[in-house]
Amino acid sequence: MLQAPGDFAEWRRAARGLLAGGVPPDEVSWRGSEDGASLFGDAAGATRQGAASLPRELVEIAERVICHRDPEVPARLYRIIWRAARDRQLLARTTDRDVDWLRGADKAIRRDVHKMHAFVRFRRLGGEAGRERFAAWFEPTHRILRLTAPFFQRRFYGMDWAIVTPDARAIWHDETLAYGPGGMKQDVPDSDVVEDQWRTYYGAIFNPARVKIDAMRAEMPKKYWHNLPEAQDIAPLLAGAEARVERMREAAVSLANPLTDKWRTRVPDELALDDDAKTLGELARAVDRCTRCPLYCNATQGVAGEGPERARIMLVGEQPGDQEDLQGRPFVGPAGQLLSEALEEAGLDRARLFLTNAVKHFKFEPRGKRRLHQNPTTGEIDICRWWLDKERAFVQPDMIVTLGASALRGVMGKSASIKSMRGAVHELEGGSKLIATIHPSFLLRLPDRERAAEERVMFVADLIRARKLAA
Repeated sequence: MLQAPGDFAEWRRAARGLLAGGVPPDEVSWRGSEDGASLFGDAAGATRQGAASLPRELVEIAERVICHRDPEVPARLYRIIWRAARDRQLLARTTDRDVDWLRGADKAIRRDVHKMHAFVRFRRLGGEAGRERFAAWFEPTHRILRLTAPFFQRRFYGMDWAIVTPDARAIWHDETLAYGPGGMKQDVPDSDVVEDQWRTYYGAIFNPARVKIDAMRAEMPKKYWHNLPEAQDIAPLLAGAEARVERMREAAVSLANPLTDKWRTRVPDELALDDDAKTLGELARAVDRCTRCPLYCNATQGVAGEGPERARIMLVGEQPGDQEDLQGRPFVGPAGQLLSEALEEAGLDRARLFLTNAVKHFKFEPRGKRRLHQNPTTGEIDICRWWLDKERAFVQPDMIVTLGASALRGVMGKSASIKSMRGAVHELEGGSKLIATIHPSFLLRLPDRERAAEERVMFVADLIRARKLAA
């Protein structure tokens, strides 16, 4: 008799005893507490004869599959581990009926976990002792709350929250994760002010040119819509998709300003590429006259960093884009707008930060009337590092946040993956600390809205970490 359906620890204790006692699967009847009393009592008595050795992969899969709502799961899992204890290669037999069922059930659980990660929407309850409090209602297909709660614990460590499902609830309070009984939708507020912000963000990242309704419904089934604030905007967005696509086609990316060469010849040769610059303003004028690599030949102008000379936080991007090249300022294009929104969410004042790029000229490939961005080479990054080091020497930031792989190489002087360095704080020569994260343009390029939303939350979390450390 299992008292808590989906509780892996309870099922494992019973299965271990039965397996050690040599009790065959066809001699065991698995029942839930809701099924009523068993004719033979709560549990069969098994004489322990020794522990059985099972493949680690099977144990990990069983921990997930036990959450499946199929009432036959406890019995089917026990039959599989009974067989696996006598056949170590059982999981490799893909045509076996038990193995095929196990893989299918595991896939269903992992998909349900992914959907919960993507579609839980928190409602703000208020604040207490300096910590925000949130609650969410969710109806998963299976009993997966214990599998998903650690994900939300990592992502929203700095706030108190509760997730209520029909089967159970998870509560993160005072940095302690606890579980309780299930509840009802009425236990959670219907809406809050955060939802208006989320709907605005969802509408901003909605790309009408990539709309595939069948694929969207497959990834975001209608069963979740009634709990999603953005669901009410889907129909209007789809209805206006064709018109928005036409407007996008009409708005071509502007070409480089034809007056570039004239401007360049009119700028006095105030500074050579040496150590003559005494201020950031002088350094910026010197950047505009840089000829250290061929990138200056086609760019409109060099784009130097911008911000206070003694900013505590320096954000380093990869290179100027089309709009940055035309305006001569960093982060003023679409990625810059997204960065400004993320900075505001993270509690950072853009005016108090120093924003720059690892490469100072726009590298692009002409394509008709458009200028398509091209990634700088490692050689171009290394050559331009001279300017970045000069800016760092003037600003002397406490914290450097690199946005993208090119920025990371520009700061460190060697290649390193964002994945290996993200989530930690690294010491740099000169006393500055470094946090590596993605470039905001990466979020704009992601076709998967679920992943874009998750990545944006992580991106803002990186900025919050930088703010706290710099403070």
